[in-house]
Amino acid sequence: MSQHYLEIEHLEKSFGQFQALKDISLSIQKGEFVCFLGPSGCGKTTLLRAIAGLDLPNAGRIIQDGKDISFLPPQKRDFGIVFQSYALFPNLTVRENIALGLRNQGVKRDEIERKVTYWLKLIGLDSQSSKYPSQISGGQQQRVALARALALSPGLLLMDEPLSALDAQVRTHLRTEIKTLQQELGITTIMVTHDQEEALTMADRIVVMDHGVIRQIGTPTEIYATPQSPFVAGFIGTMNFLDVLVMNEHEVRLNTHPLHYDASRFTPGSMASLALRPESIELIPPDEGWLLAHVQHIEFMGSFLRVMCQAETYSGEQPILAQVPLAQREILDLKVGQPVSMRWKPQDMQLFAQESTS
Repeated sequence: MSQHYLEIEHLEKSFGQFQALKDISLSIQKGEFVCFLGPSGCGKTTLLRAIAGLDLPNAGRIIQDGKDISFLPPQKRDFGIVFQSYALFPNLTVRENIALGLRNQGVKRDEIERKVTYWLKLIGLDSQSSKYPSQISGGQQQRVALARALALSPGLLLMDEPLSALDAQVRTHLRTEIKTLQQELGITTIMVTHDQEEALTMADRIVVMDHGVIRQIGTPTEIYATPQSPFVAGFIGTMNFLDVLVMNEHEVRLNTHPLHYDASRFTPGSMASLALRPESIELIPPDEGWLLAHVQHIEFMGSFLRVMCQAETYSGEQPILAQVPLAQREILDLKVGQPVSMRWKPQDMQLFAQESTS
């Protein structure tokens, strides 16, 4: 049976007049991998630092494994932390960097040797153990930082943008390694990231934050497929937003063709925002569909094409992006300026109230 390992209750944090965290409440289960995701300045790093004791909250509580740690200093908390900058000691070898925390804890020499050897082998750097940080790659340095944090057997692993300083290929490889290692160890893990792909591929659950509040908590599938607000819909993946006219509680319209959708939350005659993923849109010949558009731009993306179109709607021309499999390009003979029609399944749509621009 799952249990809450970390509970955050009504947490508040201000820096002068700026409120960085506003009434944050969150429960994390033992062994869970959770990502705090959001744009710069959203509060995700402040929340991580509050959990670590590096920034004490102004209000609220943090309970770890049944113990109130809200105002404990970092050294009295049970966590390991990995930073973006690796924070390795340049004058110590790889082996010495991993051993440092154990030595500071007073662990016996033979036990330190055993643990360091184990972690060097686990991260695949046993042959690099005598090298200094400057003599190994960025990806290898981050592995050392991870091993140093985990060698202390913490109950909680915290990671603050651990992959953002690495190039794309190394980042992709290392996130797989980290997730595999986390699953093998069963360690409760929180990672801060602004990279949605990292969050979607690594997390058991994602906490989407904006302006110091939590906008949505859910599995990667839930966050991607059923975003609860335009912010989440627009921040996770690529999303089209189209102005539609609400006809009644069961129907909205982009043009003369009815779109059947539960619009009972909206006032008939009002405008709403229809959200639609590019991969949900099917392009077909112009005389076969109901939403006419013209191709404006085509980008080759390897396994698919990104096709930017201008759709003809009640509200005038609206931009809409479609993702088209390569095989369909030949069928449609897609070219810039070409007329096409669009269609999609009702279950692929979402309807939001239009947000104020003021």
